[in-house]
Amino acid sequence: MNRNPIIPFVLIMVFGVVAMFLVSFKGLGDMEELAKEQEGGGAETEETAAATPEEIYQKSCIGCHGDQYQGGVGPALTGVGDRLSQDEIADIVVNGKGSMPPGLVPQDKAAEMAEWLAGLK
Repeated sequence: MNRNPIIPFVLIMVFGVVAMFLVSFKGLGDMEELAKEQEGGGAETEETAAATPEEIYQKSCIGCHGDQYQGGVGPALTGVGDRLSQDEIADIVVNGKGSMPPGLVPQDKAAEMAEWLAGLK
């Protein structure tokens, strides 16, 4: 029996095109879902606006600075008020510094967060 060597390549091409269209339609559905989340994104903003500095720390900072403020990837935060002024702390938590990314603390919570961090002993 002679087999046509082109048939496997044709099958791969057809299934590849079908798979590409299926993934594209999946992406369109995901895009609509992301758009809906962005429209309803105010809930998280309200949640952050009502959050205390310690809640913000638990959500955004604990991974690098540790559960007891002892440091880890980021520096220890105990005694940071002795090393930096509250204005410097506020600037760092909003704009980042070194390996710390900006935007972890909203601008309107920066002063409150800086005051709380400065009080850590």
